[in-house]
Amino acid sequence: MIQINTENILFICGGAFEGLENIIKDRTGKKSIGFGTKIESQKEINKYEIFQEMLPQDLLKYGLIPEFIGRLPIIATLKDLDKEALIKIATEPKNALVKQYQKLLEMDDVELEFNQDALEAIVDKAIERKTGARGLRSIIEEIMRDIMFEIPSTPNISKCIITKETVLDKKEPEIVISEKNEIEQAKSKKNRHMPDKKSRETA
Repeated sequence: MIQINTENILFICGGAFEGLENIIKDRTGKKSIGFGTKIESQKEINKYEIFQEMLPQDLLKYGLIPEFIGRLPIIATLKDLDKEALIKIATEPKNALVKQYQKLLEMDDVELEFNQDALEAIVDKAIERKTGARGLRSIIEEIMRDIMFEIPSTPNISKCIITKETVLDKKEPEIVISEKNEIEQAKSKKNRHMPDKKSRETA
């Protein structure tokens, strides 16, 4: 056993707590059973407002032990990430997903660009799947999987643009061909086939 002074340590216990809202609704009387009860769809139910009425006894009924609940003095409710926040998460941080793929293609001298419509479509998919920020990686990985294999095999590509159609309909991204790369590629081929001066003299 190792003793630790927790005086200056902040413990955060976070999670989705799926199903906890039903326990809160049962306690507060917000049920959708019985005559004259207004039946709301899942879209109309605002979990944020329900969780604001949460009490420690709800966590106890959910399955957490009393000793653990007693060590959670502050209970805070977070709102779901909206569209704007998810786009910022995908593009703005230092190690954002979009920046990671841009860096990978930069190694092959290819500029990667995501249209605003494409970013919104990616975020809409994450919201639809209810996976939040964690789901962004799987969606972008699904889009970029084939592109990451095909682009390095085509040296004259200078830019790859991901569009809304690429995200929704799995269409090919917009490709920009660099004439400079084509010329350099042609020169390198020509130099490989032409014998140098020394070899001609020897012959």
